[in-house]
Amino acid sequence: MTKGTSSFGKRHNKTHTLCRRCGGRCYHIQKKTCSRCGYPAKRIRKYNWSEKAKRRRTQGVGRMRHLNIVYRRFRNGFREGTVAKKVVQAPAAPTQAK
Repeated sequence: MTKGTSSFGKRHNKTHTLCRRCGGRCYHIQKKTCSRCGYPAKRIRKYNWSEKAKRRRTQGVGRMRHLNIVYRRFRNGFREGTVAKKVVQAPAAPTQAK
């Protein structure tokens, strides 16, 4: 039996499926753990020996739904409980029809 082409034809079972936390195809079906994020462990899997992997999923690579709001509030001094003043528009000049 060779190690190459003929062996590759026998590979038709999936060891990993989609992870519900990180979304990658990294969740090992038999081990019941994700090889990328470590799910179901509470802490996200990350190691200092893989700087690139940390960079790929660090803060600022997603939508940042909460942080974008915090940045906007920071620019306005985290004001709360105030209502914006109403802007009074000048009345429009009447147009003359010919």
